[in-house]
Amino acid sequence: MSKSAIAYLGLGGNVGDVKSALQWAHGEIGQLPSTSIIAVSPLYKTPPWGITTQNWFLNACLGIETGLKPHALLRALVDIELRAGRKRDVRWGPRTLDIDILTYGDVSIRTPDLTIPHPRLLDRAFVMIPLAAIAGDMMIGRSHVRTIASALDEAGIEIEAEEWTGASSNAD
Repeated sequence: MSKSAIAYLGLGGNVGDVKSALQWAHGEIGQLPSTSIIAVSPLYKTPPWGITTQNWFLNACLGIETGLKPHALLRALVDIELRAGRKRDVRWGPRTLDIDILTYGDVSIRTPDLTIPHPRLLDRAFVMIPLAAIAGDMMIGRSHVRTIASALDEAGIEIEAEEWTGASSNAD
């Protein structure tokens, strides 16, 4: 593996068999070139965000070590979403699978197609709570992930499953 980075991904969905879609995505992410999964959060059931008149979501976070550059990682994740049947019809609307790059090492990127850290990361309990479960000591800005997560409204967020990947361990 060439120079690698630790990245954190947010996964979620609320259409179809979401748990199976997330398990499948976990497997696909683990097979990306120069990439290994190093941490898996519990799976959380979370209320919808943005458009609140839709099904509840299942959300989780993964930590990966990857040699893929940020834009190459984005392209690979979008491909996984599309192969899972993802349609981008409505912003914040229902989806079979959504995979976001939350952080990528200590890199900051702001391009038309990619912003790292994720631009709404700090406002979303459904992302910060799973992220805190696997990277609570990580700093975003001047705060620990755990501190940011604890300040957000956790109403309705509950653990759906501690182990959900179908894998025998959290690391590939």
